[in-house]
Amino acid sequence: MTAILGVLLAAGVVLVASPWLWPRDRASGRGPRRSHEIERRAEALLGRAGFAHVAPRVLAVWMGGLALAAAAIAWLVTGAGVLALLAALAAAAAPVLWLRGRVARLLRARRALWPDVCDLLVGSVRAGLSLPDAVSGLAESAPPALRPAFDRFARDMRASGHFGSSIDRLKQVLADPMADRIVETLRMAREVGGTELVGVLRALSVSIRQDTALRAEVESRQSWTRGAAILGVVAPWVILGMLSLRPEGAEAYASPTGVTIIVVGAVVSIASYRAMIRVGRLPEPRRWFA
Repeated sequence: MTAILGVLLAAGVVLVASPWLWPRDRASGRGPRRSHEIERRAEALLGRAGFAHVAPRVLAVWMGGLALAAAAIAWLVTGAGVLALLAALAAAAAPVLWLRGRVARLLRARRALWPDVCDLLVGSVRAGLSLPDAVSGLAESAPPALRPAFDRFARDMRASGHFGSSIDRLKQVLADPMADRIVETLRMAREVGGTELVGVLRALSVSIRQDTALRAEVESRQSWTRGAAILGVVAPWVILGMLSLRPEGAEAYASPTGVTIIVVGAVVSIASYRAMIRVGRLPEPRRWFA
């Protein structure tokens, strides 16, 4: 079992170092397309979580490091190889789960701020400001959580003077479905013109407020579903960890029957958790032209 664990840990180190050992441009066939798709998803996840400046390989290094640390600790505490492997998998998934949770929290926090942004834009347009000046003014008047993104837009406009590229970078920084609606509305008004921008922004503000209120009510009623799912998944594994601290428990779980029970339990736990989360999950709006 020690040799198997050593091979698994060595394989994890090789996978973490693979971007430097085998660069993407030297590979061919199906592998590069798959790795490019994984990298693209990692970049999208980091961008939505507010870490667009972080490279996907940094996330891979964190996942590999946490997996190695968790596997070593589990092996030293329990001496069971299967528990060390499960601990490594759980630790490797932890950064991704944390990023997804951060994305959900950011979306919920920002959802209530976009109506105020629409109202500020309406006031600026009615005051006679141009669209670039109206959006740049949000760097000082927008809610504090959104000011850094609009401040970057203002700096981009001063540097390039091109509204299209600056609004594209703003859309990438915000990485929010509601922001996409506002940005594309402003882009259309800038490129096509017309006198309906104020009415469209007001209607968009009302729509976002209604959607936010409805989602808040439904999420408060369905919060017990997520809590029950997390409790149902964590509790058995806490008990398993406590039992494996005893020598006879560790010996029993290291046997073929114990390994089978742990593997089946892990599969059932993951499937049940995903089913519960899917039942209680609300459909999120998709991004526009992202």
